[in-house]
Amino acid sequence: MSKSRLTKFLKECNKSELEDQLLDLYLRFKPVKEFYDFSFSPNEDKFFDAARLKISKEYFPEGKRRAKKRRSVAQKEIEHLRKLEVDAMRLIDLMLFNIEIAQTYNAEKPIVQEAFYKSMLSSFRKLLVFIKQQFAVVEFTPRIIEIKKTAFTQKWINAEGFNLAIAELLED
Repeated sequence: MSKSRLTKFLKECNKSELEDQLLDLYLRFKPVKEFYDFSFSPNEDKFFDAARLKISKEYFPEGKRRAKKRRSVAQKEIEHLRKLEVDAMRLIDLMLFNIEIAQTYNAEKPIVQEAFYKSMLSSFRKLLVFIKQQFAVVEFTPRIIEIKKTAFTQKWINAEGFNLAIAELLED
């Protein structure tokens, strides 16, 4: 259905029908319920704590379970919070945490998969773009520099890419 058809349909509905439609969507679809729950009671702490826990468990699971190290889990959490339009500074903090926890794990058990390093650099670049869009470069520079230093200290195969990404950020 096109947007114009939907608009026409909605204009033809009375208030009661619209309320029924919204309630039906709320009850049927988890993303709609979550959107409205967050809109009317934005408990960001709950969402951020859950996201941080989920990301950290990928690298440091409880008990004797093996770390899965799935970068996609963090990306899904970050994207989910971005869709909810949470506070940008807290979202940046979570994006930084994602890279920092991966580096902490890598310090203990070096990762050999090249895809890991590519993904971390890609996440770092996205993070820098978002930081720049939010005019928050100054606030987060110490953590950005620390991530870069750690990449060099741990001899990441693409450590120079972190340097270049920071140079591009500061260039404009």
